Amino acid sequence: MNNEPSDLTKPAVWGHPAVLLATVFWIGRARPAPGTWGSAAALPIITALSFAQFPLFIECAFWLAVCCIGIPICTIASRQLGGQKDPSSIILDEFAAMPLVLLVVPSQQRTWLVMLLAFLLFRLFDITKPPPCRQLENLPDGLGIMADDWAAAGLAACTLFAITTLMHSYGWTP
Repeated sequence: MNNEPSDLTKPAVWGHPAVLLATVFWIGRARPAPGTWGSAAALPIITALSFAQFPLFIECAFWLAVCCIGIPICTIASRQLGGQKDPSSIILDEFAAMPLVLLVVPSQQRTWLVMLLAFLLFRLFDITKPPPCRQLENLPDGLGIMADDWAAAGLAACTLFAITTLMHSYGWTP
């Protein structure tokens, strides 16, 4: 019997730069529900960007860059963590996709209620994985890790847009 520690317990694995980033500075090690923690970790950055009121194209470019960089980072990290398809400790996908939900709402309208609704909708679609989310998980490596969350964000964004539009049409501003 081998008494060597597994790759998952070796400090070098958790200290690898890709693992550090893919776990969003080890937040992905939090239990229960690491994906929920990863989504929540994006909220302070979303809030800061909302208060700064950057033009939408700058905000989109920033999150697009995070999503694109996330593909190779998640690929390397999943290999470092033993080669699983989508290790639960990798939460960069949730962290990068959560803000995409709020791009349908102007920054000045991102109240705490709208952000909470966006968070809950994203988690609903990310956990239940309706089509095409589940199918996108089958894409290779980091692309599969990231793409299902992008689809969940898209579904959540459409739902959030519909809800906020209805709310505004009835004169209720969250």
